[in-house]
Amino acid sequence: MDERSVEVGSTDGVTVVAHHLGGTGEAMVICHATGFHGRAYAPFAVGLVERFAVWAVDFRGHGAATRPSTGSYAWTGMRDDLLAVIDALDLGRPYAVGHSMGGCAVLMAELARPGLIAAAYLYEPIVMPVGHAIPATNEMSVAAARRRDDFTSREEALMRYATRPGLRGLRADALAAYVQHGFVDRPDGGVRLACPSHVEALTFAADTALSVSQIESVTMPTVVGVGTTDLPPSPASYAPHIAAALSKAVVVEYEHLGHFGPLQDPDRIAGEVLTRL
Repeated sequence: MDERSVEVGSTDGVTVVAHHLGGTGEAMVICHATGFHGRAYAPFAVGLVERFAVWAVDFRGHGAATRPSTGSYAWTGMRDDLLAVIDALDLGRPYAVGHSMGGCAVLMAELARPGLIAAAYLYEPIVMPVGHAIPATNEMSVAAARRRDDFTSREEALMRYATRPGLRGLRADALAAYVQHGFVDRPDGGVRLACPSHVEALTFAADTALSVSQIESVTMPTVVGVGTTDLPPSPASYAPHIAAALSKAVVVEYEHLGHFGPLQDPDRIAGEVLTRL
């Protein structure tokens, strides 16, 4: 696979990293979920390179990107990171795939510059329905804060994750890509999460800055992908509200997938992107 990485300056002193995952066609930008990174989606990109020149972003605090000088992980910063990549790489009007937090970033970028994104496939984007009550305790943030940061090796991390709820549902090559590029080497020979638990927790706890009522002006053609296997409460429940707010959106359900859909069945979701965008 043709893979190269480009560092791009963003707001708050951040250097984000864009990874070219192959292809020479129309520009496509993949925006990852909280706690992940761009190169975890390399198996997914394999199904896109026949049509697209695929780039994947490492957002601030994730993957190879640096952390914001302000210490804030408000999701407006993810929007800034995506805009910075599109500008620095001169991608014009790219297509976009956004997963969870990444889907929110795509919508925020389009709101900031209407007409920027040619079309988007958003898998369970985090956009709050009107009247949705945000709990006082963010369970995702609490769970992330308990994650183990350090392992003796990537092999140990991979074996552990292969048995953990959620991550064990990822296709083997996607999980391997997540582990390979989601850790940094320690001087003692061990490895540490590139997006450590406290950064992931802060990202989950940060202001998402987007609700369904705010996206009604968005006119880009959008596919909202949603899994059906996760028990409520789940971001899957947001999908109908998001699609109803957008003027050119459809919802596509996948009976065999959960919230990690693009990493659970990369071939199926890539095929949907090629067919529907």
